[in-house]
Amino acid sequence: MNTRRFDLADTLQLQVRALKLPPAMRDYRAIHDRKFLCDLAWPDRRLCVEVDGGELMQGRHSRAAGMASDCEKQNLLVLAGWKTLRFTGSQVKSGAAIAFLERYFAAASGTRPT
Repeated sequence: MNTRRFDLADTLQLQVRALKLPPAMRDYRAIHDRKFLCDLAWPDRRLCVEVDGGELMQGRHSRAAGMASDCEKQNLLVLAGWKTLRFTGSQVKSGAAIAFLERYFAAASGTRPT
């Protein structure tokens, strides 16, 4: 039984589905010898999306150890040939994150978003 709570990355994944963008994999292990996961990933495009929640309450992503871990993760992904996009929880809630992803996929396909 999956007891993971519904979170901001789930919200972004629902937005991806609603706009009929290419489907994302949730909690994807892009580098197999590391424990970290991409919140959303498109392995065929080597695209990893991270959602950093808690920006207003000094969550894990805004503390020194969390920031160092996030930097290491992003740098390892880049070295492995992945593109990484990061969004705040506020960007997911406001629609700015999905608008950016819509632009990304439109540019990748050579079209303009509608």
